[in-house]
Amino acid sequence: MMDLLRILVAPVVWLAAFSAVYGLQGVLCAAPPEGTVAGLPMARVLLALSFAAALLVQVALLVLLLSRRFGASRGFVRTVSLGGGLVGVVATVWTLFPVLALPLCQ
Repeated sequence: MMDLLRILVAPVVWLAAFSAVYGLQGVLCAAPPEGTVAGLPMARVLLALSFAAALLVQVALLVLLLSRRFGASRGFVRTVSLGGGLVGVVATVWTLFPVLALPLCQ
């Protein structure tokens, strides 16, 4: 059972982060908060922080999967779980970066 968890944790966390960040964007577009931080709208800052938190969680998962204590010992499960961890990091960057680069609400 732990092997299955090691294989699926990064993609499932990416799915949750993707849903949460774009859900937050929808809420922020419907009712944008007032104020700015360092000249940036508060909504942009909140989305940037959520992107950073999602990326930090994915990197932490990858580090845990590489560790001896939490990672698989060796073989197929280790290879697949590390691949899933790497895919989680790349998917997080690829799918959540647009909240930083594109217009907030259209």
